[in-house]
Amino acid sequence: MSSAPHRVAILVYDGVALLDVAGPAEVFGEANRLGADYRIAVLSASGAAVTSSTGIKIAVDGGPASEPAPDTFVMPGGTVYPRAPVARELTDATRELADRAGRVASVCSGAFVLGAAGLLDGKRATTHWKITRELAERHPDVRVEPDAIYVRDGATYTSAGVTAGIDLALALVEEDHGADVSRDVARALVVYLQRAGGQSQFSAPLQGPPPRSPALRTITDLVTADPAGGHSLAELAARLHLSPRHLTRLFREELSTTPARYVESIRFGIAKALLDQGHTATRAASLAGFPSYEALRRVFARELSIAPAAYQRRFRTARRTG
Repeated sequence: MSSAPHRVAILVYDGVALLDVAGPAEVFGEANRLGADYRIAVLSASGAAVTSSTGIKIAVDGGPASEPAPDTFVMPGGTVYPRAPVARELTDATRELADRAGRVASVCSGAFVLGAAGLLDGKRATTHWKITRELAERHPDVRVEPDAIYVRDGATYTSAGVTAGIDLALALVEEDHGADVSRDVARALVVYLQRAGGQSQFSAPLQGPPPRSPALRTITDLVTADPAGGHSLAELAARLHLSPRHLTRLFREELSTTPARYVESIRFGIAKALLDQGHTATRAASLAGFPSYEALRRVFARELSIAPAAYQRRFRTARRTG
């Protein structure tokens, strides 16, 4: 393990998420207990203390000028962005630190700050699944990967919501000190070294706004009310008094998908909810309208990279028995 100190600068602001700051810091701190030498500095644009989204005050070590050359610069997320434009003072501080940093990382909505500073232009990036669409719309030059836990593009790293900052910090520790150290840190913190699946396993069913077209909204209502019913293209078109070709065109133009895939997505969301409620995977498949458990398993494998039973064990409850 290298004995050279590795300077980590974390830039905070009013409304920052406490866990976005503390999660990566704990990973680096635990690595120090195993022989690493991360020197963590918490900074703000003005050099003054800030108030986190929970109301807890965060003391800082100074402003950007007090950290001459960070090896790693971390931009945490918070409740402020993307609801509001990124403050000029914060983008200036971000550029100042990024210009001197060996690598730049963001957690959750911190990607919006990097984007506002022009640090993601032409790069691949991610953020929390709820706001990936907005990141793509606000920064069209960024190639947003909505299902990634974290993304590396050169020396720029972006991660998904909140605890994904821990995943990213573990990856940075592994990059610096190898897999054994990263694995020991993960064990000490009782977290996954590498999570199975992507962000979609944590997202709500039918994420995003409802369809604008009354016809497509009607289909959502029909399938949700009777997921096991007949919802083929021909049956849906007949119930809406549309031609199959016209209905297919509506789906393509408004939702960039097919009627069959949209019906499947509704059934998939229903199946996830049923699993959360404690139904067996076979029962969930039947109630959600899948022809068999195997059909449900294939969708889970494609969308979440895990089996229905594994999803249920992971997300049904946080309680432990025994």
